[in-house]
Parts: sequence; C-alpha cells; structure tokens
Amino acid sequence: MCSETKPPHAIMICYPLQGHINPFINLAMKLASNGFTITFVHTEYVHQQITKAQSEETTDDQVDIFCEARKSGLDIKYTTLSDGLPLDFNRSLNFYQYLESVHNDFPSVVDEFVGNLIDSGHSCSSSETFLIADTFQSWPGTVSRKYNLVYVSLWTQPASIFTLYYHLDLLKEHGHVPFRGDHDEIISCIPGMKPTKMKDLMSFIRHPDLSPIMQLVHKIVFQAFEDVKKANFILYNTMEELEPEILSALNKKQPGFAIGPLCSTDFTNNLVSRSLWSESDCTQWLGSKNKGSVLYVSFGSLAQLDEHVFVEIAHGLLLSEMNFIWVLRPGIVKSENDIASLYTKLANDSEGRGLMVPWCRQNDVLSHHAIGGFLTHCGWNSILESMWWGVPMICSPFFGDQLTNRKLVVDDLKIGINLCDGEVITREEVAEKIKHLMTEKSCDGLFKEVQQVKKILVDAMSENGSSQENIQLFIKDLKDEMHKRCQ
Repeated sequence: MCSETKPPHAIMICYPLQGHINPFINLAMKLASNGFTITFVHTEYVHQQITKAQSEETTDDQVDIFCEARKSGLDIKYTTLSDGLPLDFNRSLNFYQYLESVHNDFPSVVDEFVGNLIDSGHSCSSSETFLIADTFQSWPGTVSRKYNLVYVSLWTQPASIFTLYYHLDLLKEHGHVPFRGDHDEIISCIPGMKPTKMKDLMSFIRHPDLSPIMQLVHKIVFQAFEDVKKANFILYNTMEELEPEILSALNKKQPGFAIGPLCSTDFTNNLVSRSLWSESDCTQWLGSKNKGSVLYVSFGSLAQLDEHVFVEIAHGLLLSEMNFIWVLRPGIVKSENDIASLYTKLANDSEGRGLMVPWCRQNDVLSHHAIGGFLTHCGWNSILESMWWGVPMICSPFFGDQLTNRKLVVDDLKIGINLCDGEVITREEVAEKIKHLMTEKSCDGLFKEVQQVKKILVDAMSENGSSQENIQLFIKDLKDEMHKRCQ
C-alpha cells in the first residue's frame, strides 16, 4: 500500500562523466526543494575525484557532498557504488575499458543496490520509490521493471539530439545511416525537426570511424535509446521556447517535460561539490579588467585538441591582443611532446592579458562583468550557462552533440559565430574571429540576440515560467503513476 504521508523517494544515478553530473545534482536539489527524499548515487571513482578536487582543508564531514544541502533542510542521502574497476585504474588513459565497464559491469552493481534498498524496507519501498537514470544508461528499464519502479529518464542534452538518436530507425529507413559521405545531404524525416544537413548531425551517427572506441560508443547509444522507450517519463534539459516543435513531436511518443536549464545559477551552486578537478578562483584577476574586455576559452571536460589546433589557437589569442582566460586541463592536448615551450611563450607574451588555469568555476567566470565572449566546444552545459549569463559565443565543436549544438547557436538562434569557416584552423582566422566578436560594432545584433535568449531562459525558470510549470506537472503525473501501482 502507498503511504499517504511519506514523500516520494527518488533513486538518482547519473552517467559518471563531468558533463552529466551538474544537471543531475541540480535536479536532485530541485526535487528535494519540492519535498522529495533523494538517494543520490555516484560511482566510487567519481566520488574520489570530487573529494581530491576539494581543498586540503576538507573535513571528513564534507566527504558527503550533500552535507551542506542537508543542513539547509533538504532530504538528500548520498552513497557510492563501484563502476566495476579498481579505484587506482587510470580511466583517462584507458577510456575504452572505462566505458566498457560502465556499460557491462555497472548494471549488476546497480541491480544489487536497488534490490537491497527495496528489501531493507527501512527507508523506502517499491510503492514509494522511483528511479531517475541517465538516458545514456542501458539498464534502467530492466531494473525498474524487476522492482516495479516508475522509470524516469533524464536527458542532459538538447531535445534535437535526443530525437535524432530516438529516430535512428527513420534515419536508416531513409538511407541516411550508415553515412554515405555527402556532408550536405539533407535530413528531413525527423518529426518536428527542420531540415538539417548531415554535417550538422552528431559525429556518432555520421562518423565513418570504425575504431573500437567508436564501435563501443555506437553500441552504448543504440542500446540506451532502445531502453529509454521503456521509460514512464522523460525529462529534458531544455526549454519549450527553444525547441517547441521537437518537444511536441516527442511528447506524442512518450510523456516528457522540458525542465531546463538545469544550471547552477542560484544558491545551490556552492552547496554541493560537483567538479572532478580542483577549481581555480579567477575573480580577482577578472576584477582588474574592464567590462566586456575578457574572452573566456574552455573546451570542456572531454575534448582533446590536436597539437596543430592548440598551437594555432594559442597564436591566434596572442595575435588578437585581447584579454583572455584559457582553461587548460591536464591532457587537453593529444600529444604534448613539443608544446611545453608554447605554454611558456603564451604566458610570457600575453603580458598580463592572459590567465591560464587547469579548471575553474565556470559560472563565476561567465557571470563576471569583465567577460565579453566565450570560445567554447559547444557542450550543452556550457551553452546553457553562456545563454543564462548573456554571453555570446565563438563555436569550435569537436565531436558528439557539439556539432549539432553549434548549429543551434550559430544558425538558428544567431547568438554565436564559427571559429573556423573552413576545414583547417589558422591563427589568423582565430585572431580575426576573436577581434570580430570582442570589438566590432557589427556584433551588436549578436549581443541583442543573446540578451533575448537569456530572457527566455530566465522567464522559463520564473515562478510561472514554462520549466517551473513543467516540473510541477511532472511531479503531479509522477505521483499519479506511483499511486496507480499501489492499487
């Protein structure tokens, strides 16, 4: 029987990569603020990395990353599970084995954990508990069915990416997959999506690369999108106003709710540790710069630059003579044999105009009045944060969803420009694009557009905004579905 007094209890399990962690934590905070009990699960490795990234002054009390959130009154429990590999296994150098273990070994660990949690009966039962899992996982349908749990899938990227993966059968039926080599081929078979060129599709769909890692990624994506069709509800980290036709078409397939942006834009930003790397504080340096005079450069948590690309961007930054902050996390360049001297040259020749850090708190940077532009890899979290703070973008996508995200930013919303219009990045073009964004009056329209998009995001998150209304509709429908299972 369902309890009339106990709040719904969500077991939340995200994909163990940096770009998935932020939206999951922000959703956990949002649901807990609505009276839910949360059991939040990280892998042991992710927890270890987050703990290492904190100050040496971190106490044992802070090892539980939701400790401060609980002190604020939120009911969020925290636990960790093995991803199937030893903690000292180097996942960065052996990324294939890491993904393989998460795909093949992690599901049985989750199954056992959920079973024990339900069977214990101390904190939850199947009638009061539901599962929120990352769409990129391929096990949630099986686990939720085994334990009679309502299954909610959280999609952390835009709906345009979701619908392309969701309709892989249509892409195959119309001969678009496998890729035939024509980058200008028009895709017009996806419900709710405007005609799109093949070059703007995710690399995982159109890339002819048959390397083991790409084969594994294909397998993960295909199996995950078979599984998500079993979900009772899908939550999208986007806004109705940005992708109305696509969301409308998807909701005819399965119940879904656009509840984005799931960004860390309020008090929750500092309550929970969420970074896998130690974060440098850039605010003092930014405070010495004029309004809108600094270009922020970051290529996210996964992208690796070819040595040539790194060299040209570095020289382009110097040629532009603009102020900049560049996030250079360890391992960002594929081969670092000959670039140590360039690091030194970049630091010396920027003459105080440049600040290079291994990682930083991105929201604190983008929200600073000194920031005038963002050179980005077009990861969805970065785009949402840039839009939220009204910062126009220079787009340099590398792989995956970043290619399709670029189209949304540059071609559809017109709040950014391309870093490179050809196939080869040159320092002269890098410098030209930076100067164009940061100094040209011709970019006034771009700044006006990004302010309009910012208003869309802010309005969506306001008290009567679409995303706030959707989260309440989701909560109502979720409770109704859980109640049905008690009858």
